[in-house]
Amino acid sequence: MSYTFGMIGCGNMGGALAEAAAKVLAPEKLAACESSPERCAQLREQGFATVTGLSDLVANSNYIILAVKPQGLAALFEELRPMLKARKDRFVLVSMAAGISIDRIRELAGADYPVIRIMPNTPVRVEKGMIVYATAGTTEEEVNLFLNTLVHAGKFDAIPEKWMDAAGALSGCGPAFVYLFAEALADGGVECGLGRKEALFYAAQTLSGAAEMILQTGEHPAKLKDAVCSPGGTTIEGVRVLENGAFRGTVMSAVRAAFEKTAKLK
Repeated sequence: MSYTFGMIGCGNMGGALAEAAAKVLAPEKLAACESSPERCAQLREQGFATVTGLSDLVANSNYIILAVKPQGLAALFEELRPMLKARKDRFVLVSMAAGISIDRIRELAGADYPVIRIMPNTPVRVEKGMIVYATAGTTEEEVNLFLNTLVHAGKFDAIPEKWMDAAGALSGCGPAFVYLFAEALADGGVECGLGRKEALFYAAQTLSGAAEMILQTGEHPAKLKDAVCSPGGTTIEGVRVLENGAFRGTVMSAVRAAFEKTAKLK
């Protein structure tokens, strides 16, 4: 059996990518190797993945997707290295390990195999992901097939690899920061008398609509913010409180902290 995608690890992020790929690939073309028996059973119930052993997956997948945490990559490659060496045909390694460069992936793999390094985020699960990527040794056809298979994952952007850690700190970690903001907005609404369900819905739809305004209009966020702030009005009063709390500086510091933590993973 030949697989198009072989997923090593199907946790939150790997599972979301597998679900996106399953909307394009035939079930028998998507293989998964997962250490959790519960997750394996879940994959089988979903019916989109062939749950198989590591050796079968590595020997027969066109794209070997390493959906493991960076701390576990070296140990995984100890097991993978002889399996990869035994391959006589061409394949592509795909890594989403934060902070691990393509050169390091090749060093761990034991050869200069074609590599696609990606940094996705969890909104991939709802087809709204932001996935940046860099490549080495791949053909245009291999990259296009990869992107077309994950067309339901969200937006892809090819960037120089030197930007990967910064992009990961922003878009990879960013959803968690946004969820905190959404929860805080909803808490504020509840404090003012709204029901919890309604407050969460209004907060989420407000964030979604505001983001779409930036994307569709192309206008600077400062201009869009000014359009909401009437002189002496309620919005500018709220903005004043956020500025007193160093809102923008704190968000910048959060991205920077994530970026610096990524550097320590190398």
